[in-house]
Amino acid sequence: MKIEENISIKDIHTFHLPVKTKWLAEYETIEELKQLLRSDLLKQNPFFHIGGGSNLLFLHDYPGVLLHSCIRFFRIVKETDTQVYLQVGAGVKWDDCVVYAVDNGWGGMENLSWIPGEVGASAVQNIGAYGAEAKDVIAEVETLEIATGDVRIFTTEECEYGYRDSIFKQSLKGKYIVTSVTFRLDKSPVFRLDYGNLRSALPQGEAVTLQAVRDTVIAVRRSKLPEPEELGSAGSFFMNPVIPVEKYEALKLHYPDMPCYPVDESRVKVPAGWLIDRCGWKGKSFGGAAVYERQCLVLVNRGNAEPMDIVTLSEQIRASVEETYGIPIYPEVNFIG
Repeated sequence: MKIEENISIKDIHTFHLPVKTKWLAEYETIEELKQLLRSDLLKQNPFFHIGGGSNLLFLHDYPGVLLHSCIRFFRIVKETDTQVYLQVGAGVKWDDCVVYAVDNGWGGMENLSWIPGEVGASAVQNIGAYGAEAKDVIAEVETLEIATGDVRIFTTEECEYGYRDSIFKQSLKGKYIVTSVTFRLDKSPVFRLDYGNLRSALPQGEAVTLQAVRDTVIAVRRSKLPEPEELGSAGSFFMNPVIPVEKYEALKLHYPDMPCYPVDESRVKVPAGWLIDRCGWKGKSFGGAAVYERQCLVLVNRGNAEPMDIVTLSEQIRASVEETYGIPIYPEVNFIG
């Protein structure tokens, strides 16, 4: 366990904003987490759990304790002829988890390559990309209840997963801390290649492999997203809106090239990046914050942004999209403070 006081968190959240926390407490085991939850430090101060800091926007210095998991392990807990059940510590970097699966020939995570953050947050946020979501491979989520210190295992169904959503962001928000996630992976991978331009981006004339899909996803993501060392960002800032088919068909009469992806029989998902781009926001800025020139879903810190620069720019974009298309868009990023 390590507890630090009055430190900058510029380098532990991906927006790299000039903010501090009163305390940062890191733990390596469930027992250490239980000790922290029983401590006067947490009883007498507000606290908030962070992962890789990739989906957070701190509005100002945090006045309490930021908790961070350093529980890191890989463990096969079950195996069948067709599947492997892999338990992974919440503090493992998400992409390290994808690498582990791909290197072992286990399918299910490859489309989720190069997503920032940690394993614990993947189960809270239900991260997704290229037609895949974390819920597709999650078998169960191990947690610690904050109020009691008791361990509780959630099945995938009990997690109530939705688009970038889970029970941990809704009715159980702030009540449990994820300590590990067990993933159900396929020994004979079934590839998902029909989302976006993934299939056409794969090397032509070669066999499709887990590594080939991973490499292609990374190449596509890197062509659209800024390198974290170069520009601070939280990746995709906005969620893609889901709207009724009837509303989409009505909009398509006026905007024939508006793309969509089916969600179910009655709803479609419209790319927020397309909406923002068509409203003319690409490259626009406010203060030290800007819309990334290669991908309008991404807001970046050009090096001198203050938190309210990003908030103001995001609010201007939301108002513009809703005024133009009548479609509200919402941040995927969590505002802290």
